[in-house]
Amino acid sequence: MQFGRTYEEFEVGAVYKHWPGKTVTEYDDHLFCLLTMNHHPLHLDANYAENTTDFGKNVVVGNYIYSLLLGMSVPDVSGKAIANLEIESLRHVAPTFHGDTLYGETTVLDKWPSKSKDDRGIVHVETRGHKQDGTLVCVFRRKVMVPTGTYIKERGGEQPGRPEPEQQEK
Repeated sequence: MQFGRTYEEFEVGAVYKHWPGKTVTEYDDHLFCLLTMNHHPLHLDANYAENTTDFGKNVVVGNYIYSLLLGMSVPDVSGKAIANLEIESLRHVAPTFHGDTLYGETTVLDKWPSKSKDDRGIVHVETRGHKQDGTLVCVFRRKVMVPTGTYIKERGGEQPGRPEPEQQEK
């Protein structure tokens, strides 16, 4: 299984469809809210959401949706990343509800070599998240510093630091 890409492996215009999707549960939403101390009743209080909002039900907190899509993109985009440099933009386009399934895809917008080190480059990508019915729910753009093949080779290959299993005697 591929886990991220080197600078040379990115092509401007390429689209990576992240698989599998993730069905968002009430537990996921509440745990994320509690871990991040977001206590807004729109996300946690079903009675409040049903009786006082336009949606009539809880809306999944947007930062969880962003984080989920970012995580989905790691095997295709940033699994080898040296650093996420910038989140250029983040838009929540439509609400996500408990029980919705999210799918993500990332498009490579641009890439350029690092100005300070020749063993890495910058990749500019846009990730889009859709619900099971195709509704666009979230779009974000980011810049990721990724290694070149030389960087990977000089630092131990594809899985640096992975221990080798002990050889057992027969």
